[in-house]
Amino acid sequence: MPLAASSSRQLAMIVIGGALVWRRAFAFVPYHHGRKFGMSRTLRFMTASTSASDTSNSNDENNSDITWSTDKVRSTFINYFQDSHHHVFQPSSACAPLNDPTLLFTNAGMNQFKPIFLGQVDPQSPLARLKRVVNAQKCIRAGGKHNDLEDVGRDTYHHTFFEMLGTWSFDDYFKEKAIDMAWDLLVNVYKLDPERIYATYFNGNDQVDEDVDARNCWLKYLPESRVIACDARDNFWEMGDTGPCGPCSEIHYDRRSIDDSSGERPDARHLVNADDPNVIEIWNIVFIQYNRDEKGLQLLPAKHIDTGMGLERLVSILQLKTSNYDIDVFQPIFAQLAKHSKIGAYEGRVGQDDVDLKDTAYRAIADHVRTLSFAIADGAVPNNEGRGYVLRRILRRATRYGQQILKAEPGFFATLVPVVVETFGEFYPELKAAQSTITEIIQEEEQAFSSMLERGIKYFDDMQHELQESGETVVSGSRAFYLYDTLGFPIDLTELMAQEAGMSLDVKGFETEMEQQKNRSRQAQKAARAGGAPALELIAEQTAWLADNDVEPTDDSFKYKWDVELPATVMAIFSEDGFLEDGAEAREGDFVGVILDKSSYYAESGGQVADTGIVEIWNDSKTVSGKFNVKDSQVYAGFILHKGVIEGGSLRVGQAVNCKVDYERRRLIAPNHSMTHVLNAALRQVLGADCDQRGSLCNEEKLRFDFSYKKALTPAQLKAVEDYCQNVVKKKQVVISQVMPLDEAKQINGVRAVFGEVYPDPVKVVTVGDETSVEFCGGTHLSNTAEAEAFVLVEETAVAKGIRRISAVTKGAAKQAIAEGQRFVELVNELEKIPATTSDLDKKAGAVRKDLDAAFVATTIKAELRGKIEGIQKNASEAKKKEMQQRVDLCLNDVRREVEAANAAGKKSLVLNVDIGADSKASQRVTNTIKELAPDLAFFGLSEEEVGSGGKVLAFACVPDELVDVGFKADEWVRVALEACGGRGGGRPNNAQGQAQECQSIESVIETATSFAESKVQAIA
Repeated sequence: MPLAASSSRQLAMIVIGGALVWRRAFAFVPYHHGRKFGMSRTLRFMTASTSASDTSNSNDENNSDITWSTDKVRSTFINYFQDSHHHVFQPSSACAPLNDPTLLFTNAGMNQFKPIFLGQVDPQSPLARLKRVVNAQKCIRAGGKHNDLEDVGRDTYHHTFFEMLGTWSFDDYFKEKAIDMAWDLLVNVYKLDPERIYATYFNGNDQVDEDVDARNCWLKYLPESRVIACDARDNFWEMGDTGPCGPCSEIHYDRRSIDDSSGERPDARHLVNADDPNVIEIWNIVFIQYNRDEKGLQLLPAKHIDTGMGLERLVSILQLKTSNYDIDVFQPIFAQLAKHSKIGAYEGRVGQDDVDLKDTAYRAIADHVRTLSFAIADGAVPNNEGRGYVLRRILRRATRYGQQILKAEPGFFATLVPVVVETFGEFYPELKAAQSTITEIIQEEEQAFSSMLERGIKYFDDMQHELQESGETVVSGSRAFYLYDTLGFPIDLTELMAQEAGMSLDVKGFETEMEQQKNRSRQAQKAARAGGAPALELIAEQTAWLADNDVEPTDDSFKYKWDVELPATVMAIFSEDGFLEDGAEAREGDFVGVILDKSSYYAESGGQVADTGIVEIWNDSKTVSGKFNVKDSQVYAGFILHKGVIEGGSLRVGQAVNCKVDYERRRLIAPNHSMTHVLNAALRQVLGADCDQRGSLCNEEKLRFDFSYKKALTPAQLKAVEDYCQNVVKKKQVVISQVMPLDEAKQINGVRAVFGEVYPDPVKVVTVGDETSVEFCGGTHLSNTAEAEAFVLVEETAVAKGIRRISAVTKGAAKQAIAEGQRFVELVNELEKIPATTSDLDKKAGAVRKDLDAAFVATTIKAELRGKIEGIQKNASEAKKKEMQQRVDLCLNDVRREVEAANAAGKKSLVLNVDIGADSKASQRVTNTIKELAPDLAFFGLSEEEVGSGGKVLAFACVPDELVDVGFKADEWVRVALEACGGRGGGRPNNAQGQAQECQSIESVIETATSFAESKVQAIA
């Protein structure tokens, strides 16, 4: 069903294996169309001119008692359009598109045709020549936005892998022919009962007229009662917020039984698009005739058809099955799985009927082995990043179901691979070509997880028994953390097992334990860095020695794995005195560098600090006899030197060890590294394409990024950069890592590389989101930006001419900065409420500003609050000036009276204490008034900043020329008067000014000034 962008009600189509289940309140899109698209690698297992029937007969023989086998249904669909209606068969693109970072997995048949729909296809491309196309597309819906993983097994219709049958017309036929062919195929070829078929069409809205053309086409075959008008939510398909779009027509099928009492089929109109499992959509025909842009909808010059039908769903109808898992292709997998199950064969029970979860386990395992087989055949592998992380979760989920629920022995899962290859290998020969690889990878992953799983299951079972005895139903955060931290048990698996046992998980408690562990880790790391250690470095002499002694460079391919323990062998031990000779041992307390044959430690490079952790020292019986604490890892000519202290036992060359990386610390580093890529993209978005990276540092505390830019960023630019990064975190964008040949990687559109950096070949390419970032990078990263939790810029400064530096934090540190910033926001808000006329407001604002400058808060918050504080101070200053103006006006009135009295008395000098707040500008007004009223009068003014405070005082004086000529000088007058309180003054003989920071006795200054004036006047007389 299409999703209308204009509709506020979002529908989620949870469709796997052809079974459609609509759920409201999810922002999903139709299962055979996606909002995220990209060209995927096409697997050339069949030429476009080859008939599908030539490669689809293997299982028909094995299913001779089934009229419509899955292979026959698929080949019939392809042959009908290829042979009878001149469609070109286009092979399925890879379900794990390794060369398309915009897709986690291929989830729609139309993905590979996106350039045609968008009008972006290269005229020289084979796609440009396509007019009519048919195919069967391998699709995976797991992880990211389209994720049905947690529902698989619990019902009979969810899948993570499914096949989509599709047809396309690119500016060729349109509605009538598309509907005619669909009816002909369903009724005359597949022989579906026409009385069970319903069709929907778009009923129109304010922008688009009712699709009467589609309605009239259907009325040729169906009565009006079974041609149903639906709104844009169900029957208007859009690729995204902009782009090609159009109305669509769905075909629904009623597989209910005839009413026994009346012998008639009940009307199913009210069940169409009503989530009824027996009145289901089987095919969607989209009429792409419009383009949506910022101005609205316009008709396209070329009109297209895009249809999609879930193969597994169609097969279930043709084989008269109500469950997708009852169709023929699942039976061989169930049969093989039953050989390993110690609790019996599959019975098809669901929900409460499946009390022992046996049938849930069968369905989940059968689905998951298909997904993994197809994905690995297409080049994806289970790991801890991007789609690889999703595949690892799927594999571990299947392994747990098999070993715990079905009581199967470890290794059972890999035995299902040959069955998948046998079932699907004729039509998808890439499965046959990769069978050994698929089996090997699954065996390795299953084996690595089995020991971990056994320990985790035992602990969980004991815990469950204990909780049940005490009447508790909640798995505490501390217990879940023990499973995670000590036994390496994934938290989502613990939560699933708790649900199956009728219990819940204290997620918040688990998160608290995680944060406490991180704090302990931070403190331990600080303590480790504080201690001195010898500098160990391999230069040409040492690397040559290693080569001469047949020591191979370290295999560090395991550094991108997470939460793994890696057995290894000590190849060399390096100390301050050189390499240890054969037979020599490094003992407890020694600080040495250790070279292993393989390592899971990430050695410092590309701006990312090295992993730390421990290396368990094993004795000959493979039990732990000591511990080597790894504090640093550096790589020299391919040799990884693990630097640290032996904290127990001894170590010698040839000894077996076990690498245990501190993955919790790495989980603090990874978000900082991934968000460095996002920051790079944000800076280019805000500042322009000329903003290039010049260096970086990513550790467990922060990220630091240097870039070329000629001036400091404005507050608005900083805010835009931070908002961009925070939005990427909120959008939960997938982070994908791929390794590819350097020349090929350089051709990736928009790929970024660090100026001056030399990259390996092949190179690792890290992609964030669909369009956010694509960079060459060998570091360890998140699988999703949401894992960064938060992002805050904390500093922006210059490091060299034309080079700026930004520092930022993620996760807990960012949340702390946000909280501290909020505290300052509230402080400043309170300051803003204080009247500007308050006497000490300026001082209070200044104190807050000082604290803010030293605080750990976002630089954007600092910039904003500094502006507000400056505004408060400005308002206070203006209020103070206004008040001062009033004070000066009053003061001048007093001065005028005193001057007039002095003139009347024939005085030559006047000394006054004036109330102008020690303001120098106000003193100028007083001086000018004196000169205007009594130009022959010598004047001395004294003013306190705060009356009676004993604080700062201002002294100023003016002396007419005739008095200066006879030795009465203003600068001397001020200087002598201020000596009484330790002040200083200066100026010219006519005008002078001075001040003292403290003055306990204003009277003594006035007295001194008066005495000085009188002595000068008497001398003149």
